[in-house]
Amino acid sequence: MFNKFLVTTIAIMSAGVAYANDSLITGTVESKCSVYTTTEGVYGNPNPSTLSTTAADGGVEAIIRMDVASGDYYMGRITHPNQFSSSPSLSDSVTWTGDVTVSQVSDPLMSGYDTDKVTYNNVHEYDLTVAGSTWFKVSSTATYGVGKSLPAGTYTAIATAECIAK
Repeated sequence: MFNKFLVTTIAIMSAGVAYANDSLITGTVESKCSVYTTTEGVYGNPNPSTLSTTAADGGVEAIIRMDVASGDYYMGRITHPNQFSSSPSLSDSVTWTGDVTVSQVSDPLMSGYDTDKVTYNNVHEYDLTVAGSTWFKVSSTATYGVGKSLPAGTYTAIATAECIAK
């Protein structure tokens, strides 16, 4: 009899209790835009005060490829250098110039990317409206002081490229 009473009491008490269970839902999003350096830039030294990536100056322009799997979802942002990431000690200012241009495309519909780009400071932004691959050429020139020679040593600068989801 006592067991029957105990079971009935427990059943009545637990009938009014609700139990919550949190169910975790996760997902992973992988970018449909990738960035690759296909050619690393090299500075030529056409005169004592200048470093330049142009072929006429003995340099090599960097080539960056952006692959887009889904058009019109990403913006490409590429910056040409405006400072050295490493260099010998410099006692004077450096004047920087540079540019980013489309050098090759996988789809003719990408031909307007250069005319439609937005440029500010050393930043070039491209609306990547078409799926496929686009190769961008990055040029950079650094001119040291006024009538001064660059100190001997190794100079490094960085061009940055990124895909940004819209």
